[in-house]
Amino acid sequence: MKSNLTYKYTAKTFAADLVFDLAGCFLIALGTQMFNAPNQIAPGGVTGIAIIINYLTDLPISLLVLSMNVPLLILAWFFLGKQYSLKTVKTVLILTAMLEVVEIWGLTYQGDTILAALYGGVLGGIGVTLVLMRGSTTGGSNVMAYLIQRKVRSVPVGRLMFAVDGIVLLSAAAVYQNIETALFAMITIFTQARVIDSILYGLDMGKVLMIVTDAPDVVAARIVEEINRGCTLIEGTGAYTKQERMVLLCAVRKNQVYQAKQVVLGVDPSAFIMAMEANQIIGKGFKDAI
Repeated sequence: MKSNLTYKYTAKTFAADLVFDLAGCFLIALGTQMFNAPNQIAPGGVTGIAIIINYLTDLPISLLVLSMNVPLLILAWFFLGKQYSLKTVKTVLILTAMLEVVEIWGLTYQGDTILAALYGGVLGGIGVTLVLMRGSTTGGSNVMAYLIQRKVRSVPVGRLMFAVDGIVLLSAAAVYQNIETALFAMITIFTQARVIDSILYGLDMGKVLMIVTDAPDVVAARIVEEINRGCTLIEGTGAYTKQERMVLLCAVRKNQVYQAKQVVLGVDPSAFIMAMEANQIIGKGFKDAI
């Protein structure tokens, strides 16, 4: 079945991306500048490294985040694709500006460190969720992990990101000469992850999407291109209409469900989507068989 439906990145879509990025990056900046940095909490990634360097040199966190992301984004342009890189560049620039704005405002909290760790994680989690909902990232360890995986494909991206965060936590403990800083940072990381899971993804390991659409070829191509997930086309017949049509079967990770739905509805707003829980997915791109 062929379709003349096509996808266009419209001004309305760009405006929505911009609004989500602005709100998300503001919350991330608020969590970083108000709660994390003043309490010597470096919760992994490029932001965590920037907080440590800021403590040692007093250089602005915003400038440090931007400068560390530049080489990563250049590599991403060549190895991870232009669309991914352009969206991430936009988000990183907005995040840099928001970090500067919040720093100028001088909003800081230096009370209970546990509260600082929790609120830093909550704000960061909501902010990252808003960014992910529009198919972008804040750069940093996310880009780093994907670049490393190109050389070490057998290691999952999540494990690589965990390793990067672990190095940052150990570095923070050494610089601050206080093991509690690493423990508080772990609270922030855990809280952020739980917030993201609760708001956006759910707690399951994956989803199986069954998609009925008038544009199966276009939808499948966009899922492959933007989410890097394969689709299986299954021939089906409508019980009521008796018309033959194609059904797409697609397995995605929990952090790709929202984006997948947006991709499908962006091509065909009248598409019929069923999202089913998958407690375990074994195969290429997911868990290896034991």
